[in-house]
Amino acid sequence: MKILWMVIPVLLVGIYAFKRQTTLVTNTKKSIYDFVVKDIQGNDFDFSTLKGKKIMIVNTASKCGLTPQYKQLEEIYEKYKDEQNFIIVGFPANNFMHQEPGSNKEIESFCQLNYGVTFPMMEKIDIKGKDQAEIYQFLTKKQFNGYKDSKVKWNFQKYLIGRDGKLEMIISPQTKPNDPSVVAWITK
Repeated sequence: MKILWMVIPVLLVGIYAFKRQTTLVTNTKKSIYDFVVKDIQGNDFDFSTLKGKKIMIVNTASKCGLTPQYKQLEEIYEKYKDEQNFIIVGFPANNFMHQEPGSNKEIESFCQLNYGVTFPMMEKIDIKGKDQAEIYQFLTKKQFNGYKDSKVKWNFQKYLIGRDGKLEMIISPQTKPNDPSVVAWITK
């Protein structure tokens, strides 16, 4: 009987771990088009509506040394959105030194007033850590994205998604959105 009481907790932990692993595997998304997220106003934003577009996903913050990248993001969005069928999707996140403390409404107002942002902004999410949003699990784990593992190093890291919905490139936060390598990807 004593041995049984020692074995039961081990079995329960094993069953929980197996069930969790099975859940992760069955929830695997194959492309970005499998995701529906909330935009900054709380409405559904369905990535399947972006089929055939080149997509840049970027995590943003309002109080970061890289925040001026909003200007270049808006410039390349305006320049290439129609000509190259290109879209930027911003995900505000407060994961680095509390540099995005505002509410969704405050973030939206900041982006529009200071940088004239017109590209789609999503609601604030966690892009790393134990509460990492599912879309960022897809972007950062090769087992989901089929491209490579990565870590979000800082605000304004860019994930470039091809017209087929597959991750193609990861651009460091310090690389400006209008860098020649990014523009070459957009225009090829």
